[in-house]
Amino acid sequence: MTTTALHIVCPHCHTTNRVQSADLQRAPDCGSCHQPLFAGAPLALDGASFDKHVGRSQIPVLVDFWAPWCGPCLQMAPAFAQAARQLEPRLRLAKLDTEAHPQIAGHYGIRSIPTMILFKDGREAARVSGAMSSGDIARWVQSVL
Repeated sequence: MTTTALHIVCPHCHTTNRVQSADLQRAPDCGSCHQPLFAGAPLALDGASFDKHVGRSQIPVLVDFWAPWCGPCLQMAPAFAQAARQLEPRLRLAKLDTEAHPQIAGHYGIRSIPTMILFKDGREAARVSGAMSSGDIARWVQSVL
């Protein structure tokens, strides 16, 4: 039986790892820093880590574009964290603060927050705006994958 090797970017040191798809459910560790590749929690991204995770990871990456002053964003944060526990390791969930990184938000035409964009193979596959429950996030992701 052969499995496919996937590139997974470490949420701790941002090194790209090769992981057999069959090993994703076995809690793989990073070959460089030896930390878990999946923590069951959203990853906070900045400019450099955004490009690495979206551009190099061969699993889909769901990014929540949010801001600290946004009430609906703060209301959705626990649901997004719960969705991370439900959906990893099939995909990576990450957050990008649009106040701290406006150039990335501008590049993707973020006009309202919260907005979630699902990236697959480095490209935008789908987007949705507005606060959602963890169940709605999981259903939406599964409907577009």
